[in-house]
Amino acid sequence: MSKTKIKQILFKNFLKYALLVPFAISFISPNNLKSGIEFQWDQNDNYKRLKWYQRDNKKSAKNTVFLFLRKSDRKTGLLKVDVKVPKTFFSKIKEEKVNICQVQIGGFSKTTKCLVNIPADIELDKEKNTINIFPTTPIPSNKDNYAIVLKVINPNRGGLYQFHSFGQSSGNIPVSFYLGSWTLKMQSQ
Repeated sequence: MSKTKIKQILFKNFLKYALLVPFAISFISPNNLKSGIEFQWDQNDNYKRLKWYQRDNKKSAKNTVFLFLRKSDRKTGLLKVDVKVPKTFFSKIKEEKVNICQVQIGGFSKTTKCLVNIPADIELDKEKNTINIFPTTPIPSNKDNYAIVLKVINPNRGGLYQFHSFGQSSGNIPVSFYLGSWTLKMQSQ
């Protein structure tokens, strides 16, 4: 085959894909996309963004929220985890609908799901709007991923809801420290 013939074939293949990809993307509804760009107004070195996943982001819908604590987020084992919840979201949380588990983080070919539930005592502090989680055995600092799972009904108002997490280390001297923050997005339509 001549060089010009090869160039023509490559150019035709390039055109097929260059025209096909935008056409295929046009069928994706922007409402079906689960994440977007996250803005932090006050960029602070102390702020640490944590990963999360939610099954439904429509207002007033039943939702399952996974607040991930990945290996890179945990420097030590954790005796206790506190989650500071926004006031308008806190009223939707019930103690029996909160748990912590070892999790499989989903992606292209697998879904996000709990693998092993971690037995824990869970308390809701209504004065401070916090969820206090006390696992019966400390969450180890191994390669496994863990998640705090909330089964809630979404708030009536759309917008951004920021959850802050604090942990207590499982060393000889337990020290409390900031783990990071999750910013959930609810649709406003």
